[in-house]
Amino acid sequence: QVQVVESGGGLGQAGGSLRLSCAASGRTVSRYVMAWFRQAPGKEREFVAAISWSGISRDYADSVKGRFTISRDNAKNTVHLQMNSLKPEDTAVYHCAVRNDYILVRGWYEYDYWGQGTQVTVSS
Repeated sequence: QVQVVESGGGLGQAGGSLRLSCAASGRTVSRYVMAWFRQAPGKEREFVAAISWSGISRDYADSVKGRFTISRDNAKNTVHLQMNSLKPEDTAVYHCAVRNDYILVRGWYEYDYWGQGTQVTVSS
C-alpha cells in the first residue's frame, strides 16, 4: 500500500506562483509514474501533469503548459508542482496520484493511489 499526502496549497493571486508538494510512503515508488490532477467545483477531475520515474519524461495538459513544472525527488519519494503565472481558472482541489507502472497516462482511472487533495484558490 502507498500513502500519498499533498501540501502547499493555499491562496494565490493572478500572475503569482504557488508550489505544491506530494510525499508518497509505504512502498518504494521511485519507479512509478506520479501525476497531478485537479477538480474544480461542478467539474470533472482533469489531468494536469505527469512525470516518469526517471524524471526524463513529462506530460502537461495544454491549459498549464509553459506555466506549470512537475519535478520529482526519488530519494525522498516526493513530487512537486511549481505553478507560475496563476490564473483564476486554476482554482481547484489538486490531487497527487501514483501509478504502479512505467507508462505516462492521462486517465485518472489508471492511477492506483491518491492523496486527499489540497485546495488552490487564485484570486483575480
